[in-house]
Amino acid sequence: MADAARESQFHQMREAAREIFNNALREASIPKAFARNVHYERGVLRLSEDLYQLQEYSRVLVISLGKAGHTMVEALAQQVGESFLQTSLEGIVASSVESSAQVRGFRYFRGGHPTPNAESIHAANAILKALDAQPVSSLVIFMISGGGSSIVEKPIDDEISLDDLIMTYRALVLSGAPIAEINAVRKHLSAVKGGRLARAAFPAQQVSLLISDVPYEMPDALASGPTMPDSTGVEDCYRIAEKHGLLTQFPPSTRELFEKHALEETPKSDDPSFYRSRWWTILSNQTAVEQSTASAELAGFAVHVDNSCDDWDYEPAAEHLLKRLRELRKQSHRVCLISGGEVTVKVTSGGIGGRNQQFALACAAKIQGENITVLSAGTDGVDGNSPAAGAVADGTTVLRARVIGMDPRTALERFDAYPFFKALGDIVETGPTGNNLRDLRILLAY
Repeated sequence: MADAARESQFHQMREAAREIFNNALREASIPKAFARNVHYERGVLRLSEDLYQLQEYSRVLVISLGKAGHTMVEALAQQVGESFLQTSLEGIVASSVESSAQVRGFRYFRGGHPTPNAESIHAANAILKALDAQPVSSLVIFMISGGGSSIVEKPIDDEISLDDLIMTYRALVLSGAPIAEINAVRKHLSAVKGGRLARAAFPAQQVSLLISDVPYEMPDALASGPTMPDSTGVEDCYRIAEKHGLLTQFPPSTRELFEKHALEETPKSDDPSFYRSRWWTILSNQTAVEQSTASAELAGFAVHVDNSCDDWDYEPAAEHLLKRLRELRKQSHRVCLISGGEVTVKVTSGGIGGRNQQFALACAAKIQGENITVLSAGTDGVDGNSPAAGAVADGTTVLRARVIGMDPRTALERFDAYPFFKALGDIVETGPTGNNLRDLRILLAY
């Protein structure tokens, strides 16, 4: 009976972690962010703190790109009225999923993620062509979200084929490098990143609404910063490539640009392209952290936030957060530690999973028998090459796995966490959320 009661308690805590995560998804939503930041009335469009008298512009063009591309256009339509959107605005939408409904006047592209596809290049060409025709009297509204790096792409050098581009992206994604370093390289290999869309749109008035999946202090890393001044330089790219041993993994067309130091510099803050540009982050990982905190407090937990392991390797991140959780448990009976951002994983074999499931599995081996529950999941609903958003682990995970013949150590070494957690019923599966605010790690001790 005692064992049944204890298992019931573990089950309740797994469900509590799921509910905290799901509440964060609901509350940190794009429709709610647009309701706060976008309003249209009597010819005046408010975007965050800016007001635009639309009769002053000869044309209004909307470019929406990234995993939240469709959701942002739908939220814009809801705030300004779909009839106004269809009659007064035109634009391009590029996302990694099919749209359930399309807005008249908009062209739609389905780019690839996490690597580009042919539609990614078609989308980039269409956007560059549309921007090239903009006069000074135009207003261009960019709506940018995570995933845009691969969803809209065009190599800066015509010698880089689509296959070479995919190989380059794969080497970057699997290198274990932090997202800011990955995107620094992407920017300098791209005709649309690192401020080059802003340069293409010049001299039009420009404003960017950002749904951020990058560290708060690095906004130009979002979708590799297509509309923002680039804070990185070509020398950073050469250093990053050497640091992570990327040259041997790059195809010859990409490798040659590095070996000859032939990368072109991106636009910086003093470039005229940015003189009439504005940027507003209307939703970020911080929003998801705040909503998780509120939900956990309502559930009766003493809540603490620790984002210090953002961009750490998953193993030291697990050690750090579990140590912090155990210390906090000495002060309170029911503790919740929330950590936003992303961990990194250098993949060396071809299993099925992602960084969140790998993190949860690493934790499982460290909390055997303890009254601790760990959930790690992506707010975009996608984790690596799996159909899951993440996974939840607790003090019973290893024992339950061995009962059904699963070996946690083997799964961890093979980067094969998805089948492991799937067999236990501990996958966090939301489907693509149409949002992208980085990851959440929710650790409970009781």
